[in-house]
This record gives sequence, structure tokens and C-alpha cells, in this order.
Amino acid sequence: MKYFSMFSGIGGFELGIGNKGTCIGFSEIDKYAITIYKKHFPNHRNYGDARKIIPEELPDFELLVGGVPCQAWSIAGKRKGFEDARGTMWYEYFRILKAKQPKYFIAENVKGILSHNNGKSFEMICEVFCEIGYAIDFEVLNSKDFGVPQNRERVFIVGVRLDLLDKCQIF
Repeated sequence: MKYFSMFSGIGGFELGIGNKGTCIGFSEIDKYAITIYKKHFPNHRNYGDARKIIPEELPDFELLVGGVPCQAWSIAGKRKGFEDARGTMWYEYFRILKAKQPKYFIAENVKGILSHNNGKSFEMICEVFCEIGYAIDFEVLNSKDFGVPQNRERVFIVGVRLDLLDKCQIF
């Protein structure tokens, strides 16, 4: 399966996917994260700033993955949500998803996004995924439950394009 990775950091999704998929490219702007990413994945192309990606220039892919910057949603941050430029990166994720229409997506963020603005921010994010044409489900997962020596709760949102549901009854 071909996939595109947004807000890639040091390549967490890539490590999780392993050799089960082929990365057609990634999007990251932090120079330190890129250094580590490229050390692990030297052949992956960086498309850079998500706001500057032209979807038509991306190769086709079946899966979009990404951990939209979490500082705007985190209880450790100022929780400005969409009023923080980092919080608006959800719109870039939506833009690429809508333009490319991959079969599936996986998005990740901090647990605090669920309670931001009394849950209205997360509700809006879910509604946009549905408007774009995806059935979604989400769950809070903790890294400690998967053999990682860290207590790190994250929300994972999984989406399947609506026209595929007769073939895939996950949701």
C-alpha cells in the first residue's frame, strides 16, 4: 500500500507501518526532526511545508497518515485550538485528503483535543472528515499498552472512504 505522511516528525507512522507499505513522500518543516527522519528513511522525499503542497503534484496513494501538531490542543499548552497557527494545520490535512481521496486515513493527536472547547473542536474535525466523504472511528490509545515504556495517550482517528464500505465493514 502506498501512503503519504504529513507532519511526520521523526517518522513514527513510518516506523509503525514498516515494510507493510511504501511511502511516496512526507511533509515536515522542523529541521531537527527532518535530520532524524532522513537518517532512518534516506530515500523518502520531503514535500516540506504542508501549506505549500500542491496535491496534483503528489503521486497517488491509498493511505494518508499524520499527526497534526498537537501544541494547540494539549493540556500542557495554551489550548488555543484553531486560534493557534499550529491548530489550523488540520485544514491542510483536510485539503490533501479531499484532493487526493485515498482509500483510508489515520490521524493522530493528543487526548486533550477531545475536551477542547467543550468537545466542539473535535466534533467539527469529525464532521469535516464526514463531509469530505469518509466514515470514521476514533479511540484513545496509550503507548504503555503496546510495550513502550511511556504513558502517552493519543487519539487515533481512522477513516475509510464511503464508497468502500460495502467491501469493508470495519465501522
